[in-house]
This record gives sequence, C-alpha cells and structure tokens, in this order.
Amino acid sequence: MTHAPKLSPSRRSVFLCALLGFAVLARGAEAADPITIGAIEILSGPNAKYGFSIKNGFDLALEEVNRAGGVRGRPLAIAYEDTGGSKEQAINAARQLIARTKAPLLLGPTLSTEMFAVGPIANERKVPIIGTSTTANGVTAIGPYVFRTSLPEADVVPVTLRTAQAKFGVKKVAVLYGRDDAFTKSGYDVMKAALEKLGVETLATETFGAKDTDFSAQLTKIKSLDPDAVVMSALADAGAGILLAKEAQGFAPKVRFIGGNGLNSPKVLEIAGAAADGLLVGSPWFIGKTDAANQKFIADYKAKYGGEPDQFAAQAYDALHVAASAINAAKDVTGEAIRDALTKTKIVGVTGPLSFTPDRDPADSSGVLVLEVEHGAFKILD
Repeated sequence: MTHAPKLSPSRRSVFLCALLGFAVLARGAEAADPITIGAIEILSGPNAKYGFSIKNGFDLALEEVNRAGGVRGRPLAIAYEDTGGSKEQAINAARQLIARTKAPLLLGPTLSTEMFAVGPIANERKVPIIGTSTTANGVTAIGPYVFRTSLPEADVVPVTLRTAQAKFGVKKVAVLYGRDDAFTKSGYDVMKAALEKLGVETLATETFGAKDTDFSAQLTKIKSLDPDAVVMSALADAGAGILLAKEAQGFAPKVRFIGGNGLNSPKVLEIAGAAADGLLVGSPWFIGKTDAANQKFIADYKAKYGGEPDQFAAQAYDALHVAASAINAAKDVTGEAIRDALTKTKIVGVTGPLSFTPDRDPADSSGVLVLEVEHGAFKILD
C-alpha cells in the first residue's frame, strides 16, 4: 500500500491557496454570465430599414453599457428575433424569448401593428416590453407592462400641422393614408383630429393598401381639388412612392406634402430623391442637434457603421440605456422588479430627458422639431 506524501505546512498553504484561487475563478465565471434581454425587430423584408437602424442603436449603446461594467456586475446581452414584418412571427418571437431565452425584458417590436399582437403576451407573462418606434394610439393601453420611449404620433403630428398652418398658410388639405396597418391608420386618426382642431378644411380622404405601388388615381383626384397641402400617414416605401408619383403628376411646389413618423427616414430621401424636397415631418430628434451627447452619439455611430444615424437609431440607443438603468436599479432580475424600476427610471439621452408618465409613455414632449427636406436632406424648418 502506497501512502500519499505528507505536505509541509508551506506546501499545504500553497495547495490550499491554489484550490481557493480555482474556486474564486469558478465563481467569477458564474458571476460573469450575461443578463440576456430580448429584442423583436424586423430584420428582413421591406421594412428592415427600420429594424436594422434600431438594432444599430441598441448595439452601440450595449457596447457602452458593457464597457462601463455591464449591469449588476455582469455583461448585458441581447437576443434578437426577426419578425420579417409578420404579426405571427412577432408572436412566435415573443414566446421564444420569454419561454426559452428567459429574457426578463423585451425591446421592440418595430411596428405598432406588431406591438398590438405581442404586447398582450408580454403583459400576460409579466415581462416588461419597451417599444422604441411604436407610435400608434393605444400602444401603452395594452397593459401595465407595456412601455415606449418613442413619442406617440398624437404628440408629434399636431405640432407639425400647426407649424405648417402658421408658416405656409395651410387652410385646405387632402389626406392620404395606408388603410391596412395599425400605425398608418392610427396616424390618420391623429391627423384628422388635429386638422379639425386647427380649423383646416379636409377636401378629400384617400387610402391605399400595403402592397400598392401605383398612387396615380388618388393623386389625380387630389390634384384636381387644388389643396394647399397633402397630409400622409405612410411607411417609408409607400411614402417615397407617393412623393415620386406627385412629382410625375406635376404638383406645384407650393403644395406641401406633410408626413407622419414613418416618413422621417433617410430611406425616403434615398428612394424619392429630388421629389422629397419640401416634405415636412415632425421629429423628437435631429442629427443637427449640437449638444455634446448627441454629437458624440453621431460620431460613434459613424465610426461603427460608416453612415449617419436616424431618429429610430437614436430612440433605440436611449431605450437600451433606459433598460440598463432599470435593470441596475431593480431589486432583482425579474420582470415584475424591472417593470417597477422602469416606472422610476430617468435618464438624459440623445433625444433629451427621458422618463415615463403613469401611462408609460415618454413624459417630455417639449422637444418636437419640424423638419423640412431641402436639396435631398432634412433640416430644421426655419
């Protein structure tokens, strides 16, 4: 029988320290496991332009959060699910992230139509969900776990229309909106109410479908009515198509085209080109804001992605910082605790001060800017 050699006190001390070191390393590895939240975005299909802009904003902010030490002493990670713009895929994505990934918080989805499908699931499972681009009326009314960092159209559109009335003497308009999308239909409702409140006459209301590419019939009728402006609730592709069509029909430059949140995208300018000149949109953020935080965000975005951010990237960037702040402040990493922390979270982001009303909408709508397209670029309306 062979006996293990006895260790001297000094060697025994070294051996015990080594074991202790391995134990500390093991515990450190466990502590470094990331806290993974979920993001539901359109990353394929016609509206992926929005989803990728949002994803870029999330990822840029995520890098900053993790460089600063992460959350609760652990890295923060995002598990992405692509909806392709489908409500059914959005529902499946939410279920996947909640049931399998065990995400204690969700970001997204991209469109209000998707949120109306996904929000009830998150609310039922008591998982907070933060919309960064869902501006339709009724989004936060889905339930107490549904938040958004994007100003609703009800806050932005009236400012845009009031400015157009004061600046250009708009007295009579035609309205054109997408009839089969929750966001564009809600935008129309807001536009209709705002126009009535301002005393602006609506000469005609025309609609189009999500797959429509020919807007000549609607615009022929609208042109014959000689409006001062055409008010549009549309997503980027349809909005750009309408602008190209109005150019082809020879609308007078004095007829202003006024868009909602869906047209506040560089993609509209890329598609429509010179036909977008004169377009008016309202926005809670603009690349021309000169404050230090915004300029750093723009510089970092350009360095990482090689292009300029848009409103959707800025709102997503702020939302990720809101999420990280709430996770840090929560009493534990559960949906209920994070939800409670979100109601108290306040940050100053690139879109300005950001906190939530009791209804979980952004609390400050004072920073709405009206932008005009001039020579193929957005600028603040003089």
